[in-house]
Amino acid sequence: MKDGHPPLLSAEEVWARMRKDAVPVTECEKVTLAQALSRVLAQDVRAPITVPGFDNSAMDGYAFRAADAQDRRELPLSLRVAAGDKPEALAPGTACRIFTGAPLPSGADTVVIQERCERRGDTLILPEQWTPHANVRRAGEDIRAGDVILSDGQTLTPQAVGLAASCGFTEILARRRLRVAVLSTGDELRPAGSGPLREGQIYDSNRPMLNALLMRLGCEIHAAGALGDDLARTRQALREAAQTADVIVTTGGVSVGEEDHVKAAVEAEGTLSLWRVAIKPGKPLAFGRVGGAHFLGLPGNPVSAFVTFVLFVQPFLKALMGATPTDLRAFPVHAGFERKTPDSRREFVRARLVTRDDGALWTHTHPRQSSGVLSSTVWAEGLVDIAAGRCVAEGDLVPFLPFEGVLD
Repeated sequence: MKDGHPPLLSAEEVWARMRKDAVPVTECEKVTLAQALSRVLAQDVRAPITVPGFDNSAMDGYAFRAADAQDRRELPLSLRVAAGDKPEALAPGTACRIFTGAPLPSGADTVVIQERCERRGDTLILPEQWTPHANVRRAGEDIRAGDVILSDGQTLTPQAVGLAASCGFTEILARRRLRVAVLSTGDELRPAGSGPLREGQIYDSNRPMLNALLMRLGCEIHAAGALGDDLARTRQALREAAQTADVIVTTGGVSVGEEDHVKAAVEAEGTLSLWRVAIKPGKPLAFGRVGGAHFLGLPGNPVSAFVTFVLFVQPFLKALMGATPTDLRAFPVHAGFERKTPDSRREFVRARLVTRDDGALWTHTHPRQSSGVLSSTVWAEGLVDIAAGRCVAEGDLVPFLPFEGVLD
């Protein structure tokens, strides 16, 4: 205990505690493929058919039996097959004009692309060199009937939706959407569009930003609105949100100032499992429960709210959705900056990538790392993860956590 507060927790300790409490929702529902994006599958999906269901041409060109063309370059043309056709068998010793996706006629096993061939009337002239069995997509090359094509716990991406459609599915069984209530606190906050700001006021950016992040995750958002700095109102808002939400997310009010009432309100209405994490930005992160809802209290500064959402809230919500857990994947890049003075906390620095002439990836940090500079999160492509106590020299390898692939 330092200064009357518990010691700061490491990011790993926070992840472990939150993951332990992340019991997935169990309710499921059938959804159409048009509604399936970002939903989490509630069961394995098996293919009822083989894809493709028939041998077909991968190119526009000419199809024939390789054995018929081993000793000659000229073959008479006997068929023309387009996509969607149901061709008759190819006569021995002949070739057919064929188009991409068209069924390969029985008796053919090879396709040569049209650019390499010559045609004289109804006679095909093959090139001197060609490869037997080339340019043919075999039946079942992609999927065999009975294969698991999508797995329980998988989050549906656009390509996963397409894969389901390729097997004829029109709907899937998904876990229900997570219900999340979002509250922002502060007497100084005004919603955008509410008119000109008076002295000391600012527009609320946190709530729209968090709503957008939650929409990308496929959550059902319960707009609880903005709260002033008042303990009684904060307690009431938490009680009301807990009646319908699976998760309550707040911004601001979790620090130690006289006007920071969220922490006290949660302790009065529920329980607080952890408070304060040894990272920068984002130290005053809180986690607990209010009634039957999980509680996540994020810092009020917009960059801190964004970073803590990326690092902690998003993985926790995905676990509640029943999504298969994945680690935040950083990769090493060269530092295009220096950090001569180490910090006592682990720091996540807003940065972007540059590819140099030799192909090496370097990262450059935003010149303003204040937790109030929200524009830096738009400029940045990810976060550089600098361990506590570490100095960084230009050219050192540092872990880079890209936003792309993290903000699904």
